[in-house]
Amino acid sequence: MSIRIPFIEQEILDQYLIEDNNRPWVIGFSGGKDSTLLLQLVWNALKQLPEGTRYLRDIYIVCNDTLVENPRIVQFVERTLHRLEEAAVIQDIPFKVQRTSPVLEDTFWVKLLGLGYPAPNNSFRWCTERLKIDPTTRFIQSQISQKGEVIILLGTRSAESSNRARSIKKYEVKGQRLRKHILQNAFVYAPIKDIETNEVWQYLMQVPPPWGGTHKELVTLYRNANSGDCPLVIDDTTPSCGNSRFGCWVCTVVSRDKSMEGLIENGEEWMWPLMELRDELVLNRNNREMREVFRRQDRLKIREADDEEGWGPYTPEYRAKILDMVLKAQREIQQSQGETIQLISHQELVAIQVLWYRDGIFNQKVSDIYNRIYETPIDMSKHEDKFREEEELLHEVFEPDHVDLIQKSLKIMKTKSLMVRKRGLQNDIENLLEEFLVKKKQRKG
Repeated sequence: MSIRIPFIEQEILDQYLIEDNNRPWVIGFSGGKDSTLLLQLVWNALKQLPEGTRYLRDIYIVCNDTLVENPRIVQFVERTLHRLEEAAVIQDIPFKVQRTSPVLEDTFWVKLLGLGYPAPNNSFRWCTERLKIDPTTRFIQSQISQKGEVIILLGTRSAESSNRARSIKKYEVKGQRLRKHILQNAFVYAPIKDIETNEVWQYLMQVPPPWGGTHKELVTLYRNANSGDCPLVIDDTTPSCGNSRFGCWVCTVVSRDKSMEGLIENGEEWMWPLMELRDELVLNRNNREMREVFRRQDRLKIREADDEEGWGPYTPEYRAKILDMVLKAQREIQQSQGETIQLISHQELVAIQVLWYRDGIFNQKVSDIYNRIYETPIDMSKHEDKFREEEELLHEVFEPDHVDLIQKSLKIMKTKSLMVRKRGLQNDIENLLEEFLVKKKQRKG
């Protein structure tokens, strides 16, 4: 075991005992080797205190689920969290597990299938903020509003990557353990920032987790996936979990998911449908046949047709195709691995259908796709009736060409929001109105 470990545990204990208005601790836990080491060191440090004297401040173990994490990793992390919760009560350790996840309107499938967001890449990486940063930030901010300040404990290490080393150095305060976080009244404490990778593994292989069991499964996962950590992401300085890192199985920021490839090669063949679906998203991310383009003669032209930003959301047909693939993959995996594995939730399916109606998509129905694959009816009639009433109301109040104008205007605003750029919105609306008036004049003439 590294000679530095006992000193780190003592430092953690000293920091815990500092009189600082009992600022709560938020420990970022992803289930990876670094966050596991951090949690184990904090646990063992607190065990040095007599029972009944350990509750000086609230300590939260925060684990974020993007809802598109690798299912194999999700199962492992959830088992670990259950052990943590039970052992903390038995051993009188002041830990509270806090699971976070994106709100319904921000989930990967609602954005990609409901609104037609293109699969993320380095130039449009919309997923990190919505799936990772926002859910954890909401919890941290809730603690700040209640307690005034918080201290975030992270298992980041300088040796893990040059990007992390630069990030740690940028925000650290010389001579102090804590560094400022980009959130106001939040501080970051990284006790293991100077630990080398071989020291991490040496410790985990020699010292069993205080919450019970061994680290054998963790070691096996890393070995089979040839993987590195995917840390808790609390700001945009944290690098993507692509390449060989555990992370979202739908990640299209990288061309290959080496961790999933490794797991499949080492016996997890049931993941093949996930790999095929991810590869489909990578292959057709910029395929213009799968994206809407707004031309003057039929819809609205955002940019020149040869400009990447001139291409809008995925077409209704492609969204339906991907939903079909997701549900087929889910059913196939559930048949071999059990129904606990869920790739897309019922709430997401309902939200997608609502967005399709709002987007004027009536020739594709979520319920039809689901019922065809599962051969079990999913009832969305309540939502279908609601939007059918809205459509009928529009036609009752406005003339048919005015209804078309309203729908096109809404589509312009939606597309501008999708591209995260409002520039040119006024010109586009004016062009649409001009086109409408010219056509109306021509009909009268």
